[in-house]
Amino acid sequence: MTPADGLLVLRPGPLTTVQDLGRRGVAHLGVPRAGALDEPALRAANRLAGNEPGAAALETTLGGVALRALRPLVLAVTGAPSPVRVDGRAAAWGAPVAVPAGAVVEVGAATHGVRAYLAVAGGIAVPPVLGSRSADLLSGLGPAPLSAGDRLPVGPPPPYRPAPELVPLPAPPDALVLRLRPGPRADWFDPQALTRLAGDPYRVAPASNRIALRTEGPPVRRARDDELASEGMVLGAVQVPPDGCPVVFLADHPTTGGYPVVGVVPPADLAAAAQARPGTPVRFTVVRGRRDRGR
Repeated sequence: MTPADGLLVLRPGPLTTVQDLGRRGVAHLGVPRAGALDEPALRAANRLAGNEPGAAALETTLGGVALRALRPLVLAVTGAPSPVRVDGRAAAWGAPVAVPAGAVVEVGAATHGVRAYLAVAGGIAVPPVLGSRSADLLSGLGPAPLSAGDRLPVGPPPPYRPAPELVPLPAPPDALVLRLRPGPRADWFDPQALTRLAGDPYRVAPASNRIALRTEGPPVRRARDDELASEGMVLGAVQVPPDGCPVVFLADHPTTGGYPVVGVVPPADLAAAAQARPGTPVRFTVVRGRRDRGR
């Protein structure tokens, strides 16, 4: 069986993209990782839909999405809590939902958090690019953000798997706590910079996006004002641009950068960052010792 049209986009919302677990192992080619910002939520949606964990799904941003099922489908919505409706009737969030052919599926505006994930049994079967179906907003790789009238192919239904009764996920944060492992350019900053960074109040800036979580707050003081040669960047790197406000790199981050990195946030903390709305308080906690392996 080959992928066929499964969904027609009626309302794309402010920003809805196709995402899976991203492009791994290609940063040396200058290609960002991309992929779902809230990876545990993507995995949970796929589990509920009966898919493999890395199947491509839809990532919405704040305002949801509206779609018409072009054939009978099973879907699940996780991530930011949002109202789900099928032909105007309330449907379950965080559980499998059977949708008949022709029905309109609506994921409403998020009541908390930022990004919801809609997985459909069989996965969104757009063509892969460098091993991933993810949209990368920085490089332009992968499918473009959804537009009204788009038709999305859906793969064949996966083998039957009993749906789990519960897929626990943390609630979107009222306050964001990010661990920070110092380096590699911590020596470019004032000796007390890390202490102040851990004690000063920050908040999520409105300019945050899939590339980075940007912050507002007291500037981090540098000890060196000279130029830094461009060097490789990793997921979770915390750059400090000229305004002094820390920037936490997320999935669509560039692979190189020229601002000093004061530390790195472990991958396990970034799902919460993906769900933090503008204005959410941010606190950095400096940690040292055993390396965090993330999730």
